[in-house]
Amino acid sequence: MKIKGLAILGSTGSIGRNTLQVVRMHPERFKVVTLAAGNNVALVKEQAEEFRPAFISVASEEASEALKRSLSFQVETGYGVEGAMKAASFDGVVMAVSAISGAAGLLPTMAAIRAGVDLALANKEALVLAGSLVIDEAARRGVKIIPIDSEHSAVFQSLLGHRKEDVKRIILTASGGPFLTRPVDTLERATPEEALNHPRWKMGRKISIDSATLFNKGLEVIEARWLFALPPEKISVVIHPQSIVHSMVEYIDGSIMAQMSNPDMRGAIAYALSYPERVPSGTEHLGFRSLSLEFSDPDPERFPCLGLAYEALRLGGGAPAALNAADEVAVALFLEGRIPFTGIYRVMSQVLGRHKPMKIQTIEDVIEADRTAREAAQEAASSISDRT
Repeated sequence: MKIKGLAILGSTGSIGRNTLQVVRMHPERFKVVTLAAGNNVALVKEQAEEFRPAFISVASEEASEALKRSLSFQVETGYGVEGAMKAASFDGVVMAVSAISGAAGLLPTMAAIRAGVDLALANKEALVLAGSLVIDEAARRGVKIIPIDSEHSAVFQSLLGHRKEDVKRIILTASGGPFLTRPVDTLERATPEEALNHPRWKMGRKISIDSATLFNKGLEVIEARWLFALPPEKISVVIHPQSIVHSMVEYIDGSIMAQMSNPDMRGAIAYALSYPERVPSGTEHLGFRSLSLEFSDPDPERFPCLGLAYEALRLGGGAPAALNAADEVAVALFLEGRIPFTGIYRVMSQVLGRHKPMKIQTIEDVIEADRTAREAAQEAASSISDRT
């Protein structure tokens, strides 16, 4: 068996750490060739000492040089976006795990594709910001994109062996996050600590807040449009608090295929790394005797950010990139205590409402849409702060 060389982009985040757990279980299958991380230099140093990669990238030049001096083995290091791009396309990398959070993951993801490296994709924003560019480039290079998000992995698995023309719709499931049953009129006063307290998944701060607003599902709707080449009207969302059914595909004959497992990111990660085979992931097996499954439609009053994602898809062009940028700015400001929880939606709504249509033909177009939307989001947030 040939060992698969991996680039772990975002190695110190939740997806990166879980990926390394899977690699530990299967040293005969996977080898870490490169690591790319941000500011958590202490953790990436531990990872480097254990996995001995050929290249490591961190956030800054100073941290890169300090890390290089502190390691017990010789290794090439880099920093910033360029370092992460080099990690994604380094010699010997066969698959890149794209798990850098937010818009920062776009350029490293594209670097991997342009190098002909297959993707295990966890970074939603690459497809949200530049879906057509990413998909077209991957097709030109013959690059496989295997989703790591549990929802898209479930759809991917539920589509196998079936004809695309027989698909009626895909159904993405959402836990509902920490505020599923909280009175809507109290959400204005929700604190960051409350919003970060996800009932099912342990995730990073940004995605945890997106789960609380349900915008994470909006991002997944946009991502699914590109991954599975389906129009928005064939992509549905249902609330499923148990997080056992990770998503479903409904076919024109009324049949529904679903992928189920205990909520554990390692399952989807192991499947993406080993596809088309399956390997043990460490996920605990389901027990059916006491299994209870509930489903309901999302409440648009409680989760208005989901509707914004569908509106951005309808607008097309740079609208999804602008909406994502507004969300990143608004979530950061909420975590800093500068706007209320419901201010996240208000910032995003204002930015999307003011967005001027633009075509996305190059990565530079994406970067410009992102930049202008961030400026608009800061302005919108200032007006909200002035009123609170």
